[in-house]
Amino acid sequence: MSFLIENWIPAVMALVSGALLLWPVLQRGGQGGAISANEAVRLINREKAMVIDVCEPAEYAAGHVAGSRNVPLSTLDGASNLPTNKALPLVVVCASGARATRAAAQLRKAGHANAQALAGGLKAWREANLPVEASK
Repeated sequence: MSFLIENWIPAVMALVSGALLLWPVLQRGGQGGAISANEAVRLINREKAMVIDVCEPAEYAAGHVAGSRNVPLSTLDGASNLPTNKALPLVVVCASGARATRAAAQLRKAGHANAQALAGGLKAWREANLPVEASK
């Protein structure tokens, strides 16, 4: 105990730095953070997850996850081609993962509790050598 009293500044610094390291993990807790490409494949194969691509139509046409639906982020609020079953898992994809993270949060707020962004976006999907198709 006397050690902590004599060295209270380093002890406080250690506690603060530990809290800062844990902060991102704690923030993601109940928010359904981003998932890896392998986890997305597991969701698609085992839980019949639907893949929603939030890229703009030109980006989507250039290349997208095979079997995905294009719902641009700008039209997400009034989109009619989202599943009516809000319990269905959704994997949200964009080029890099940034728009997908925002879209997944927006979908969760709209009631799609199982919406999760693909970490790294289409780039990570391609790096995992998973199927990509292009529209004609």
